[in-house]
Amino acid sequence: MLTYPDIDPVAIQLGPIALHWYGLMYLIGFGAAWLLGRWRAARDDSPIRPQQMEDVLVFGAIGAILGGRIGYVIFYEPALLTVDPLAIIRIWEGGMSFHGGFLGVLAALWLFGKRTGCGFFRLTDFAAPLVPIGLGAGRIGNFINGELWGRVSEAPWAMVYPPMGPDPRHPSQLYQFLLEGVVLFIALWLFTRKPRPTMAASGLFLVLYGGFRFIVEFVRLPDEQLGYLAFDWLTMGQVLSTPMILLGAALMVLAYRRPAAN
Repeated sequence: MLTYPDIDPVAIQLGPIALHWYGLMYLIGFGAAWLLGRWRAARDDSPIRPQQMEDVLVFGAIGAILGGRIGYVIFYEPALLTVDPLAIIRIWEGGMSFHGGFLGVLAALWLFGKRTGCGFFRLTDFAAPLVPIGLGAGRIGNFINGELWGRVSEAPWAMVYPPMGPDPRHPSQLYQFLLEGVVLFIALWLFTRKPRPTMAASGLFLVLYGGFRFIVEFVRLPDEQLGYLAFDWLTMGQVLSTPMILLGAALMVLAYRRPAAN
């Protein structure tokens, strides 16, 4: 049994200005995505050039942050819109929805594609291996914030988080860091080392992320304000991830059938 290391959520304090670990994780994720994106953009099959990566990152960051926070409020705490509307901008307190952020990034890439003439799915294929970096960093931020804990567990790596009582729990944030961050990044990076049919990388991202998220939800506590939606195990995260898995599978089938049809 392990004990949660009590980590100050504020990484750096300079007078009245505080840099929270949660925000710092996002900066790390965006910075790493920018570096690797510039390297990928130098390839002959890239839909953008390295000098366009800054614009892609700005579009994507705005989409991820706005979509993530708005999605959290809509999917998980709609009452905040009337009780505390300003909570929608306090991202350092936690409360970001991946599914909302994902939709925000898709909207941002669509706008970028319309502006530059790049094909939408070529852009999503390009971005797919870069997204897990931010996901992994965000899950570390969740761990430092002491949020999104799992169910009570007797596993030797289970962790006691004192604010939630004496029982050890699954460190589900770290599971998600490993699967959605490390494993997803490795799988997509290796998959995209060679040119693939358009939509294939996007489809693989959807299938793997949706599958990983669906599995981890079985040991992660549901959001208190929602609880289980059905069967004493179905969570909002699983409901939102199921269409991702189905759409991803459909995209991969289409991607590999299109060349044969030509």
